[in-house]
Amino acid sequence: MAAVKVFCPAISTASIRVILCLEEVGAEYERVNIDMATGEHKSPAHVAKNPFGQVPAFQDGDLVLFELRAIGRYVLRKFKASDVDLLHGSSLEESAMIDVWLEVEAQQYDKAIGPIFYQAVIIPRFYGGTTDEKVVEENLVKLAKVLDVYEARLSQTKYLAGDFFSFADLSHYPVTHFAIKIPQVAALFDARPHVKAWWESLESRPASKKVPAGLPQ
Repeated sequence: MAAVKVFCPAISTASIRVILCLEEVGAEYERVNIDMATGEHKSPAHVAKNPFGQVPAFQDGDLVLFELRAIGRYVLRKFKASDVDLLHGSSLEESAMIDVWLEVEAQQYDKAIGPIFYQAVIIPRFYGGTTDEKVVEENLVKLAKVLDVYEARLSQTKYLAGDFFSFADLSHYPVTHFAIKIPQVAALFDARPHVKAWWESLESRPASKKVPAGLPQ
C-alpha cells in the first residue's frame, strides 16, 4: 500500500492538481474517496486532516498537509528527479518566474475563469440552478484581458515561466480542462494561437491522460 494518500472526491479541480503532480513525478499514491454529497468532508475524521473541511487532504506517513498549492510543492520537491523538476529550485531566476506565474494563475486567471465555470457548469448541473449570464459575460471580458497577457508572453516562450514545463503551467490545467468545453471560453483560446498551442501541449502530456474526460452527470 502506498504511503502517500490523497483524500478527495472522485473528481474536483483542486484534487486534480495534486493528482497531476503525483503523476508527473511518477510517485505511488492511494486515492481515498471523500463523498462530499454526504458531507464527509465536514466529518471529524476529515476535518482532522483539513481543518477547513475542504478537499483535498494529503498524508505522507506522519505528515498531513492541506491547501493544494502547498501539497503540490511538497510532492514536486520530495519526488524531484533529474528529468522531472517542475519547481526549478536550483535556478533562482527560473524558480522566481514560476512563482510569478503561479501568482498570476491564482490572482488573475482563476478569478476570471473560475466564476465562468461555476456559473455555466456547476450551478446548473449540480445545484439545478440557473446560470447568471451577467456574471459569465463580465468574467469572459476579464478572461479575455488575462489571455491577451498570456498570448504576449507565450509568443516569446513555449511555457509561462520559460521554455520549460513547470508547476505554473500544470496549475492551470484542472479548471481549464473542464471550462474550455464552454463554447465562449473555447473561442477565447482559439482566437489566440500561442495560448491555444500552449493549451494543446498541456493536454497532450501523459499525466493529463489520467484526468477524467468530463464531470459526473
